[in-house]
Amino acid sequence: MAEGVPEGVSAGRVLVVDDDLTVRDVVRRYLEAAGYSVELASDGEQALASFAEHEPELVVLDLMLPGIDGLEVCRRLRRRSAVPVVMLTALGEEENRIAGLQLGADDYVTKPFSPKELALRVSSVLRRARATPPPPVTPKLTDGDLTLDTAARRAELAGAELSLTTREFDLLHFLLIHPGEAFTREQLLERVWGWDFGDQSTVTVHVRRLREKIEKMPAKPTRIATVWGVGYRYDPMARS
Repeated sequence: MAEGVPEGVSAGRVLVVDDDLTVRDVVRRYLEAAGYSVELASDGEQALASFAEHEPELVVLDLMLPGIDGLEVCRRLRRRSAVPVVMLTALGEEENRIAGLQLGADDYVTKPFSPKELALRVSSVLRRARATPPPPVTPKLTDGDLTLDTAARRAELAGAELSLTTREFDLLHFLLIHPGEAFTREQLLERVWGWDFGDQSTVTVHVRRLREKIEKMPAKPTRIATVWGVGYRYDPMARS
């Protein structure tokens, strides 16, 4: 039973998408034992239909699916929802894993995996998604030609709206309200993602994506600086 959930009360509805019957069954049993209500889908088309019907709070999504693959499912989900997505990827699928993170997936687990670990990841991601964010320091943050409207969750660069995933927005917001401070990848995972464990390459991917969207020369960033041996630091363009 999930922590803090009374017996008989669902910890949340999770959609599990995998074309392997054994994987679906094992994941279902572990998640149900943790208190979750579970819906199952064996391919991308079923996944999208089930999502529309049941509106789960989180999706566990295998990337290698027949028909509509997992990356396309993730892309379509992101067009309509910010639902948390935990990807299932096989060893050697680093490019697909990175592509999934770029599309806005929140976490991933590599096959073969521990069902107990997956259940913990689901719990961690859901806890973060449900958490009420603290009041912003200011409703609108500005750094030179970059503007972040925290109330509308809208970002603009030189007057043009930026297309940011939920996690990219959260990461940029965190960096903007801590200008000049260096953070390790582990600290960013904890304070932006809300994870007390996880693959730190997730942070690296999101930083790279942010640089591609807000830096004039992403290969030579002037805003999100790499602090060698530490992590990253936001250097404001406009200083008071």
